Parts: sequence; C-alpha cells; structure tokens
Amino acid sequence: MCAISGIIGLRNDESILEQMLHTMRRRGPDASGIYLHEDAALLHTRLAIIDLEGGKQPMGLDWAGERYILVYNGELYNTESLRKELNARGHLFRGYSDTEVVLHAYAEYGAGCLEKLNGIFAFAVWEEKRKRLFLARDRIGVKPLFYMEHENGLLFASEIKTILKYPTVKARLDETGVAQLILLGPGRLPGSGVFQGIREIEPGHYGIYENGRMELFQYWKLRDREHRESFVDTVEHVRYLVFDAISRQMVSDVPIGTFLSGGLDSSIITAICAHQEKKGGKQLKTFSVDYLNNDKYFQANKFQPNSDSMYIEIMQRELNTQHHWTVLTPETLCGALEAATIARDLPGMADVDFSLLAFCGDIRRQVRVALSGECADEIFGGYPWYRDPEVREREGFPWAQNTIQRISLLRAPVTGPEEFIRDAYETTCRESDILPGTSPLEKRMKEMVNLNFRWFMQTLLDRKDRMSMYHGLEVRVPFCDYRIAEYLYGVPWECKDHQGREKGLLREAVRGLLPDEVLYRKKSPYPKTFDPRYTELITAQFRDMTFQNAPVWELVRREKLTELLESASPWPWYGQLMRNPQIMAYFLQMNFWLTHYNVDIL
Repeated sequence: MCAISGIIGLRNDESILEQMLHTMRRRGPDASGIYLHEDAALLHTRLAIIDLEGGKQPMGLDWAGERYILVYNGELYNTESLRKELNARGHLFRGYSDTEVVLHAYAEYGAGCLEKLNGIFAFAVWEEKRKRLFLARDRIGVKPLFYMEHENGLLFASEIKTILKYPTVKARLDETGVAQLILLGPGRLPGSGVFQGIREIEPGHYGIYENGRMELFQYWKLRDREHRESFVDTVEHVRYLVFDAISRQMVSDVPIGTFLSGGLDSSIITAICAHQEKKGGKQLKTFSVDYLNNDKYFQANKFQPNSDSMYIEIMQRELNTQHHWTVLTPETLCGALEAATIARDLPGMADVDFSLLAFCGDIRRQVRVALSGECADEIFGGYPWYRDPEVREREGFPWAQNTIQRISLLRAPVTGPEEFIRDAYETTCRESDILPGTSPLEKRMKEMVNLNFRWFMQTLLDRKDRMSMYHGLEVRVPFCDYRIAEYLYGVPWECKDHQGREKGLLREAVRGLLPDEVLYRKKSPYPKTFDPRYTELITAQFRDMTFQNAPVWELVRREKLTELLESASPWPWYGQLMRNPQIMAYFLQMNFWLTHYNVDIL
C-alpha cells in the first residue's frame, strides 16, 4: 500500500512538499515521488508489494491527446482480466503492476473505470492539459481519502495529518466536530474528517475538481433485489464468493500471513490461505495477540463469552501454520495511547486501537502483507444487535445506546444534540435501498445492514488501516469484496440466520473447511485485556487529567464524566467492549489529540 497527496492551485514550494511527504513515509517506507506542473503537485510514498520495480509513482501516460498523472493507494484483485481487456483496446504495458492498469483504465473509460475495478483503493488522476483532478475511493471504503477546499485551491491526502501540514491550514474544531466526538465518537459522520473544512470522499464515490470547484458523484451503493435462489444454491453461491475473494487477495510478490483469532472469520481466511500455500510448498505464517496474565483475569460476558487461545491452538494444529504470538503488557498498551491517536488523527477505540497498533508492529517484522477477517459480521449479520429483538427495534445506533449520558457530558455548545443524533440515524435508514412490499422484519434487517455498513464498519476499517499502515503493513480484508456485500444484501434474513445461529449461512457455506469446535464457536470480538493493572494505569492518568486545566474540559463537563464512570451503565460506550477503562482512555486520547494537533475550539 501507499500514501498519496496533492496540492492543486496553491503554493507548493520545496519545504511544503517535504513536510507533507514526511507525514506519508510510514504508509510508504520504500520509495517516494513528486510530480510538479504549473498549478498541480502530486506526492506519493510507496510500500512495494507488486511489481517492485515497475510500479513507481507518480505514474504518467500519454493517451488520446491528454497526459494523465496517477497517484494510487490500493490493491486490485482483477488486474489480469482488466489488463487483457485494455490490451484488446490498444493499450500496451511496461510492467505488471495494478497501478499501471488503473491508469490505463482511467484513460480509456474515465469515471466508468470504477465499475470495472475489484479491489481496495483511493487514487487521484491529474489531467494535465485539461487541468482537472479526479479523486476516487473504493466501494466499501477500505482505503482512506481526505480533501479540503482551501484558499481557492484544493488539498487531498490519504491521511488528515498530511493536509494539516500545509502551512496555512489550521486545526479547528467547530460545533459539528464537537458533536461528533462526544455524541457519535469514535464514529463520525459519513464524509466528515471532524476537523473544520476537512472532508472525506465517501465509499463508492468519486469527485472532480475543475475550475476551482469540487463536484461529488456516487457510483455504487447497496441495492436490494429479489432473491430467487434456493437455500442450497445460496450456500453454494456464498461458498464460491468467499473462496474466490480470499484466493484473489493472496496475490503478492512478497510473503503473506493471516490474522488468526480462532473465530469463524479469521479461521476461514487462514484455512483457505494455508491450503493454497501448501500447494506451493509453503507454510503459512499466522499471527495472534494476547495479553499477559489473560488466562488469570479473563472475565466472560455476553459480548465476549470465551477467550481465543484454545481455538487458535486448534486451528494452528489443524493447518500446521508457522504461528507467532504477540503478548502485550498493560504498560505496552498504555504506552501506545499517543501513537495510536496520531496514527488515526482522531480519538479512537481506546485500547483496542493501542493493542492493534502494537500487534501490527510485531507482524511487520515477519511479513509485509496480512489478510484479516473484518466486515463479515456487518455483511452476514453476526453482531448481537442483529439478533437481539429489543435492541434491533430500538431507534438509534445499536452500538451506542447511551445518547442521554453522552448529551449530559457536553460543555461546548451543541445546538439540538438529540436532533443531531436522530437526524444522522434516520438519514442512514432512509437511504437504505429496500424493495416495495418487503416485510417489516426484512426491512429492518436491511436498515441494520446499511447502518452498520455506513457507520460501525467504517470505524473498524479506519482502525485496521491506520494501525497497520503506521507500521507499513498492508492488511487485506477479503470479506469486503463488493461482490459478497452486493449478493448478501439481497439474501433474506432467514437464510443468513440459518438454524438460529449468528452468521448461520456463512457457517453452512464453509462446513467441512474448519473443525466443528471453531465452525460453531459463538462470536467473540477482538480481545481486550481484563488485567486490573491496565485499569490502574489508565485510572492514574485519568485522575491526573481531572486535576489539570486540560483542554478536554472545554468540551465535556468534568463532574458529569466522573458520574458516568461511577455509574453501572448497562451499555458500552461504543461497540461491545468499551467500558469504564476504555471510556477513560478515549477521553485521554481526546485530550492528547487536542494538545498534539493544537486544535482551536471555535
């Protein structure tokens, strides 16, 4: 993977370019490049995975009287079939990188190329003669792309920190930004970068910047359709899509590995990859994370009914993988708080982020590419809130059922906080594509999928991208193949919930691939630590902050946050695992973020 950025219609002297490039080097540690031409500067740093010599960027192409310059961050999984199609239309290729295929596809088809790409990507194309910029992001939103219209020009980048390095851009937080941090965080509004003026190209969208004006277009969304296949055919269809997506995403010129939690999703990916590697005489590398003394302190609950280690060992023995454990201490977790905040450019998911950051750093010492199981729960209906009728029917975001508590924390003025949350929720529900005559249950389940797709899944994809790319590790997410998402959206809930099991359809589709203990294991989320030492360390930091004139107290009421932490709330702050230690860590992150980015609160 890589980092991209650009400056259009603004000053772009050498010192500015170097400062922006410096923020990009963690995402692309292997090489860097700059394109300069009149009103445009495009920047690129590269993590070399495919065609190590031929994929250098920015990449140029003269075609049909125009010169196109591309900067690209991503991975294409149908490169060869698209290359053959373009060959037939007269295109010749110097190397075999997917970057070159994307560039030629844009020159040939313009924005229509997006419908032909199967992959995860964010890219920009500058049309030199026309002086027009094209920005695009993959259908699911795996790869990030932010932009800012600024002083009659445009800035864009893979990460917010790069835009903030432009000398006349200031880190500002307005009322909408405050509302997102306190009322929705660590989620954020689709298309928002939280900082005032910084936007994000939404998943399935592209933008055209020309003559000082940005225009945005949607090229993909989840569409409902009548499902006519039998259950047996549906199972076979899912099996094909899952196996094909995982196999496609193993393509690499460098060794790959897999995340292995012992849960259904990572075990499916690991099993398929291990079998493929074995055919080539290779032993797959697998990676798991645990916490010091977790066997001593683990506490089962309805969200995390059992620990992972037993199931990981079953899979490792079954597949004979070359397995690596990362065991984290409370001190390591707390020590990653600041780096995780910088990696995300925003307060995040507390110690789940800290843990993943440290884990990815360990993995990067072994491989440059790893496959992970994100997004199966959103697509196949695996989360508890899909299957709990009480939560399912309650209005509001199901992963953040604490609206009243959040509102009570506000010190900075936010107009109509209840309406702000309700509007964000209801807008997403209304946007859900649902066929006329759909039953109330089926209608609600499609709303739930769209809510998760547009909100909760984006938070998780942000986490995985930023924590991994901070260490120059490329993580691929096969369940984010848009073909799986498209197909599953139209599959009735009774099929997905086969035998009353979470992700019952997926389990049936891979029956025979995994040991039964793993195949029928109850869902368990990414693990958190239960070590009281971690709580002690975070509590001490939080207590110190309460006695300081810290910037976070401009946003939240100190006494109300203390009351929240002393109460026994029935709901996590966000998702399944953010309880008191994680809430404290979230606000510690927020305080560090306000200071580190020198944020002006408007």
